[in-house]
Amino acid sequence: MTLVLGLVAACGGGDGGGGEKTAKGGNDGTPQVTIVPANGSGKARPDQGVTVTATGGTLGQVSVKLKGADVPGAFSPDKTRWRSKWTLRPGGGYQVSATATSPQGQSTTATSAFRTSRATAATRINNVVPSENETVGTGMPVFVQFNKTVPEKAKPAIERGIEISSTTPTEGAWRWLAAGESFNGLPSVVFRPKRPWKPHQKVSVTVHYAGLKIGDNVFGDKDVTRTFKIGDSHTLNINAKTHRLVAKENGRTVRDWGVSLGSGGEVKNGVDTLLTTSGVHLTMDRSRMERMISPGKKKGDPGYYDEKIPWATRITNSGVYIHQNTEDPTCLGKRNCSHGCIRSPSADAKWLYRWSYRGDLVTITGTKRELSWTNGWAYWQLPFPKWAKGSALDKPITTTRT
Repeated sequence: MTLVLGLVAACGGGDGGGGEKTAKGGNDGTPQVTIVPANGSGKARPDQGVTVTATGGTLGQVSVKLKGADVPGAFSPDKTRWRSKWTLRPGGGYQVSATATSPQGQSTTATSAFRTSRATAATRINNVVPSENETVGTGMPVFVQFNKTVPEKAKPAIERGIEISSTTPTEGAWRWLAAGESFNGLPSVVFRPKRPWKPHQKVSVTVHYAGLKIGDNVFGDKDVTRTFKIGDSHTLNINAKTHRLVAKENGRTVRDWGVSLGSGGEVKNGVDTLLTTSGVHLTMDRSRMERMISPGKKKGDPGYYDEKIPWATRITNSGVYIHQNTEDPTCLGKRNCSHGCIRSPSADAKWLYRWSYRGDLVTITGTKRELSWTNGWAYWQLPFPKWAKGSALDKPITTTRT
């Protein structure tokens, strides 16, 4: 059973930029059927959808099609009104047929064929993350990324138009991120569960963006859908004081090893940039061989480095990785010698590279530098009520069951 969240109900009333088509009943008590937009409309507003109304009777069959496919909609409780569930596709050609029956058994059928406005907004969906069919960790956020800043007035409609479902209903909330808060500089709206996803389930996200009013008389261009999987529960706990990393799968320790974290000792603007950040991180990406260059330094400066590091798993936007140790092996498990990353033995770094998903939870403790929630995918650093305040609708949601 699928229960849809956040429906964008198409607005009724008025001519919707395309007038209305009415099939009038006769003097014998036949009902009247009105269709908005009207037959022949060439620039119907896609944000107002399709409305069918019956007077003097109740609606029976209502058919709305786009390129032969049914357009979903719903009847009012008294079956005198039918409205499309989502907004319409810009430039789409629609065919409508509706029949109403009076209490005396007389019937009226009306039809309408129209086309919606082709005026699409310059603001478009750039990407939806995770990737299609990707298996991700239990901490994974869902990103809807845009190519440019989204107008404030459009955000509530966009949020209502995102349909998200999962095998296990999961409470969470959307939050809008400005370009400066986003890990890749793209304006985004991000879904984060209140608690980690339950493992071994499927999640589906459809952004019903086509036809949403984004600006003055311009509309979202197309819908985007992603389906992905939540894999095993992977958690990493790293302690800067014991110099140990413990990896668990579905609650069971599967591997642990000695590590070396950031040594500290280089303060800029009140922040020790060589300390590893403490907090809840997420694995973001992996690299077989990552080039690492000391930030803000040039060749010849004290502490400058330019190295190629194997088996690197990224956990922040500021350049923190769990990677193979390439320097003093005596530091591992004994003291913190790195520039901020988590150095690991070669075999363990390679194992992690192959074992981890994007979105695995990595908790680091024991350092004096706190992880900022805008540093990469560190969204678990925000308490959930504060996270949910970033929603344009100012409320959490629960995913529907797939």
